[in-house]
Amino acid sequence: MADLSSFPITKRWPASNPDIIQLYSLPTPNGVKVSIALEELGLPYEPHLVSFGTNDQKSPEFVSLNPNGRIPAIIDPNGPDGKPIGLFESGAILVYLAEKTGKLMPKDAAGRYEVLEWVFFQMAGIGPMFGQFGHFFKFAADKVANNPYPVERYRDEAKRLLGVLEERLKGRQWIMGDEYTIADITTFPWVRGVDVFYGGRDVLEFESFPSVMSWLERALARPASQRGLNIPKRD
Repeated sequence: MADLSSFPITKRWPASNPDIIQLYSLPTPNGVKVSIALEELGLPYEPHLVSFGTNDQKSPEFVSLNPNGRIPAIIDPNGPDGKPIGLFESGAILVYLAEKTGKLMPKDAAGRYEVLEWVFFQMAGIGPMFGQFGHFFKFAADKVANNPYPVERYRDEAKRLLGVLEERLKGRQWIMGDEYTIADITTFPWVRGVDVFYGGRDVLEFESFPSVMSWLERALARPASQRGLNIPKRD
């Protein structure tokens, strides 16, 4: 049995089975990336709910694994050289899981770097900009009621990014063409989330991006997506 005692996070979230991947997360657009990937890969894992309601992500135990205090994070007891490894940042975790299994990533070097381009596109663009749009549009609407600039700025940037994705997806089933990869997994939860979490479908004019909408439907229809979107289960 693997010894995870060197990871303080396991004191607050004990592992029932320390021999499998431990996932510390919440069903948010960032959090579900990893659960969806784990489901796609068929890797055994144990999910632990990190509740924002009680600021679990700011607890000393969680911060010991992710000093940035954000979900998701994992511990893999069978990391490089057979030693346990802890990882944070959803993009880094997806790359790790893809390379660990040899799946959800092209085998050739050029294809690998192309996938990484689109992973970083999401991490640096879609995630932060959609999040800022959602914050001002939904959660801080009362604070900017007399100042339309924040909503307009992030609305326009979100639409621009959707336009970039639209052009990429024209004539393609997935971001990389016929191959479903971590580029899709890192991106589609945020496109879904800006509607489901923030109610931004109409303001962002989703119907103006038909290739994105068709791609999103295909991604959501995958059984692994349907399972992963609800893991860990909320209280």
